Amino acid sequence: VQLQASGGGSVQPWDSLRLSCAASGRSFSSYDMGWFRQPPGKEREFAAAISWLAANTYYADSVRGRFTISRDNAKNTVYLQMNSLEPEDTAVYYCAAGSNRFPLAMSRGDYDYWGQGTQVTVSS
Repeated sequence: VQLQASGGGSVQPWDSLRLSCAASGRSFSSYDMGWFRQPPGKEREFAAAISWLAANTYYADSVRGRFTISRDNAKNTVYLQMNSLEPEDTAVYYCAAGSNRFPLAMSRGDYDYWGQGTQVTVSS
């Protein structure tokens, strides 16, 4: 599966953004999907994940309550709605696809396919 992330940009603190990740291939609905992010000068870190039928979601503590992951299997797309953005959310955001796991995978190594990343900058 090939992934294309979009929707990043430069916003002010407390603003919202919605990232999208469009997948090619007919098997999108069979994959768990995740969003990771890489802040400047830091390692890539887990942000959120959603199971293949959207029955389960999981969030990093740093984004829980502010970010919402969702998916539309009919459109082969996964979303990350980001509210109340903080400067600490500045990062390149990557979407990823992986085999079904329970609980949902939070490790980079558990995801097989990656998008190219989209930059999110939060600054006043």
